[in-house]
Amino acid sequence: MRDSTETSRDRGTRPRPNGSAGESSSGGKAAGGNSGGSGRTSRVSGPKAVAAAKENLEELTGQAVESVSGLTRTRDGWAVSLEVVELERVPRSTDLMASYRVEVDNEGELMGYERMARYYRNQPGGAS
Repeated sequence: MRDSTETSRDRGTRPRPNGSAGESSSGGKAAGGNSGGSGRTSRVSGPKAVAAAKENLEELTGQAVESVSGLTRTRDGWAVSLEVVELERVPRSTDLMASYRVEVDNEGELMGYERMARYYRNQPGGAS
């Protein structure tokens, strides 16, 4: 009997760690693969993750995003920190601001969001 490595070589596919040959029963690529053939799942870039996070937060809250204050790669995608004006006041230094953490997956799809803090624009240190 041949092992999975020999079988995979005969079919022109690379063996996977679990012993499968990397093809689905339909003859196409394994689930989760990308068209690049490298075996890695595609990942959205940082700037694209920020754009997706901004778009989703604006749609959900109805408030325009004023700035990006953080971007972190996570195990499942990206965590983006965004600043929003929740209540405009006169003078602008007394605007009520909010800091949101938005998580998007490796394809740029929304995984969740949370308001982390509220603060006045003139508050030293921002959302502390």
